[in-house]
Amino acid sequence: MNRLRLGVNIDHVATIRNARGGRHPDPIRAARAAVQAGADGITAHLREDRRHIFDDDLLRLMREIDLPINLEMAPTEEMLAIALKHKPHAACIVPERREERTTEGGIDAVTKHDALVPIVRELSAANIRVSLFIEPNAEQIAVAKALGADVVELHTGAYCDAALAGDTVERDRLLAALRNGACVAARLGLEVHAGHGLAFETVGPVAAIAELSELNIGHFLVGEAIFSGLDSAIRRMRMAMDKPRTASVGKEVRLT
Repeated sequence: MNRLRLGVNIDHVATIRNARGGRHPDPIRAARAAVQAGADGITAHLREDRRHIFDDDLLRLMREIDLPINLEMAPTEEMLAIALKHKPHAACIVPERREERTTEGGIDAVTKHDALVPIVRELSAANIRVSLFIEPNAEQIAVAKALGADVVELHTGAYCDAALAGDTVERDRLLAALRNGACVAARLGLEVHAGHGLAFETVGPVAAIAELSELNIGHFLVGEAIFSGLDSAIRRMRMAMDKPRTASVGKEVRLT
């Protein structure tokens, strides 16, 4: 089974900085720490209202961090122009609403198909890998493939919420949906990522999904860093991700 990559999202380091203003804590310093702790990439969401990272943060990430940068972005002309200017390794297209606290679910690629066509086309033409953050739904996955996306990132938030709430029936149903979605996407030739809400307690069953290539995790790691330090949090997450992969080596994984 291939090694599962870990993308560390630094958004909420910037959120803490922005709560008071000034320069501390510096999200680029956090990105450097993530590199040292073994992250495989850095993810950052440049939102319309700039509540997380700022434009200058993205510029510094591109200049100073020697890892693939994954820019989360809304499907807008402003964000397309910024992506084309900086040319990150990848652009993950996500839904965005000003009134939400954080991204609340996957983008609806079916209803937004026509708006997504030119954005995916221009990003691809600039040699930026295009990812769509979607629900693990066969129709959404098929549309992502038809649009020309290279990657789908499956939304794990609902699964994590159910697991942490102790709702085992809903947890198992949502985990099965993630497994099936990953299988469908892989069969279509898409690279499959997953993320949102993952924690030490919830990452194992997701990491065990053979078709997944990458997990993107941020808020939990930044929160855990308050108690144990960012280096320790990332290294522990790395181990929690690797353990189910190691256990699955040599075993056939069957998806329902």
